[in-house]
Amino acid sequence: MRWLRNVAGTPEGAIGLGILLLLGLIALFAPILSPGDPLRIAGQPLLAPFTDPSFPLGTDRLGRDVLAGILHGTRTSLAVGIAAALAAIAIGLCIGLTAGLAGGLVDEALMRVVDAFQIVPSFLLALAFVSVIGASVPVVVVAIALGAWADPARLTRAQVLSIRERDYVASARVIGMHPAEIAFRQILPNALPPVLALSAIIVAAAILTEAALSFLGLGDPNVVTWGSMIAEGRNILRSSPSLSIFPGIALVITVIGVYLFSEGLNKVLAGRRGRV
Repeated sequence: MRWLRNVAGTPEGAIGLGILLLLGLIALFAPILSPGDPLRIAGQPLLAPFTDPSFPLGTDRLGRDVLAGILHGTRTSLAVGIAAALAAIAIGLCIGLTAGLAGGLVDEALMRVVDAFQIVPSFLLALAFVSVIGASVPVVVVAIALGAWADPARLTRAQVLSIRERDYVASARVIGMHPAEIAFRQILPNALPPVLALSAIIVAAAILTEAALSFLGLGDPNVVTWGSMIAEGRNILRSSPSLSIFPGIALVITVIGVYLFSEGLNKVLAGRRGRV
């Protein structure tokens, strides 16, 4: 893809893309790199890091392999982050496109709904939703998406309000193009790039939110996550700080990679808008 090559051409984008590609490979090959259930008891409890070749990062207080948890936790974090971002973007695009094209009372009503969701902090909304419905990966994805769709909706509406007045859209109306065809062929492709740039931020926020929910015990108990690993290590932080430090480092690297990729993408889009 040309836009991906353009992003890789920026310093931030190249570093971010490299980190994300590495994390993607780890997530993809986690079952091969660490076969079996990462939640199983694999060895002696509380083995220190770098003391046993079988457990390079040691074991937790139940004897579970820390490295296996981090590798499989990569899959959970990326899956939740990407799925939540896709859901939030899809909802936001639909709401924003409808509001921008319909105008009038429909626009006003939809924007008041957006305002209502933006008033409530996204983490508190996710926390309440998971507490009521129950903890599982699909529920966490929906909870995060519910708190994240308002910004894409508002941005999409702003883009649509600007684009719908342009000459090529007016020409499409004159030649008798169907309104739905105008929306999806003329307006949406041009409104999409800024929203896609926002999606990287949503992915990073979703990964952090999922980690926070797991840290509070509201993640899926049947899936290993970095947040649950950090929470497990906090009880013995003084004697075995590595149990929280290693998954914390993985979380930080992932979020930094997403933000750097976002910065590179923003530079590419800004350059394209400048040429236009």
